[in-house]
Amino acid sequence: MTRWIAYGRRIVGMMAGLAMLGATSVAVADEVRVLNWKGWGTDEAWAVAEFEKQTGTKVVHDYITSFPETFTKLRTNPGYYDIVVLNAAFVEKAAREGLIQAVDPAMVANSADLYPDMRDTPQLNFDGKVWGIAWVWGGTSVTYDTEVFKTPPTSLDVLWDPAHADRVCWRDNAEDSVRFAALALGQNPDQPEDLDAIREKLRALKPQVKAFWKSGDEWLKLVAAKECDLSIVWTNNTEAAAVQDNLPVSFIVAKQGAVAFRDGLAMPTNPPNAKGAYAFMNYLISKEFYAGWVKIGGAPVSANSKAVEELPDSSLTRQVLTQPDAIKRLNFKGPLSDEERQTYLDLWQETKAYFAE
Repeated sequence: MTRWIAYGRRIVGMMAGLAMLGATSVAVADEVRVLNWKGWGTDEAWAVAEFEKQTGTKVVHDYITSFPETFTKLRTNPGYYDIVVLNAAFVEKAAREGLIQAVDPAMVANSADLYPDMRDTPQLNFDGKVWGIAWVWGGTSVTYDTEVFKTPPTSLDVLWDPAHADRVCWRDNAEDSVRFAALALGQNPDQPEDLDAIREKLRALKPQVKAFWKSGDEWLKLVAAKECDLSIVWTNNTEAAAVQDNLPVSFIVAKQGAVAFRDGLAMPTNPPNAKGAYAFMNYLISKEFYAGWVKIGGAPVSANSKAVEELPDSSLTRQVLTQPDAIKRLNFKGPLSDEERQTYLDLWQETKAYFAE
């Protein structure tokens, strides 16, 4: 009898241990792990608090400072993340490497409201599968000081105009630099055919450039100090500077075009909490989330058509970027091979060395 009592106690102990393991699993399942840039929407405190209140699911972030770092983290932490924010140009590369898995749009109810050209872009849809949910898009364009330019400029040529020598703040980025020089020369920014001409065009910026910047904060400080009459910068940063900091800035989509991006919400392979990931994706593309992001300033453009329709009339995004004629001039970034990316980097480093002479 004693032996049976002891055996029963062991069984109870095992069941209790299993229950504790089950509780631990539930706790992990009630957590969504997101890999993204810091301050890029998904980690807004008010948004995280609202989602956690609605679902009881905790949102945990890990941050990157470049897309190569994103790939490194996905490779070295398989099965850790639930959502990764990817520029659409990198989605196919991630899928080919097996770093992300296909998603089911039926699990994301708000995807029915996405712009068809955003939702169905080949950058997110290939091999008969959907590899990401379209989230936001935006542009890198020419921003100008509205106190200097009473009439908005219309051409990229203004960046090379001697009248604005030493008044241009340029993003220190190889890809954007090559793409904008290509646009100014009438070349395809994704497949420029004459890099020698682009080299000379970039060198011609030497008397124009007041400063280079890398982060949005660096650019904002330059503009606030009235160091820049013209900039190459992200359109959402311009909107934030106008709304949050009351700075006299606006932006254009030049007649030659602007560089644009799409960001998608992808699911890393074997996510710990796919159900929670789908729920957070659905929240992030909702018009309610976007309205909150717009309210604080600095939001890019939602891929949700109903969300964009509710932008206030005062929004620069609504006034400029989402106008049909402007959208036609946007050049959404395509993927670059490692060799192309290195070629751009080498050309840009060479250009900066020339500036320093």
